[in-house]
Amino acid sequence: MKKLLITLFLISIANTQVFSQVKKNKTMIKKVIKTEQEWKQTLTEQEYYVLRQKGTDRPSQGGLTSHFEKGTYHCAACNLQLFKSNSKFESHCGWPSFDDAIEGTVNFVRDTSHGMIRTEIICAACNSHLGHIFDDGPKETTGKRYCVNTTSIKFVKGEK
Repeated sequence: MKKLLITLFLISIANTQVFSQVKKNKTMIKKVIKTEQEWKQTLTEQEYYVLRQKGTDRPSQGGLTSHFEKGTYHCAACNLQLFKSNSKFESHCGWPSFDDAIEGTVNFVRDTSHGMIRTEIICAACNSHLGHIFDDGPKETTGKRYCVNTTSIKFVKGEK
């Protein structure tokens, strides 16, 4: 009986170790919580429209569509790093396009607005609207196209 209790105890310790290691490897994103009034004071009218009211930029508005410098693209509302420049590609859709996001930085929400069924992408930290994801990206990578509003991101140049 004593051996059985010791064996069960050791198994439970081993299981606890496995689960605690899995938790440690998960990306932790600090949530940014503001009232709508605070967002209005922080963001420009256009940023508030796109990021908080789920608006859309006009195609090619803002200049990041054809921008391919080395660096990262951050959420314009909370500065969370969302995309690396090596995931950006020219999709000819009129908006900045990425084939992948930095792990854990983007959440996906079903969007049935405007008579369509799409998947909205939002910032994992502040829940701001970024754009939508589609399955027409480069087949040689992820096959995904993160179609992002220029207003919802800002570019931070990488070190040389």
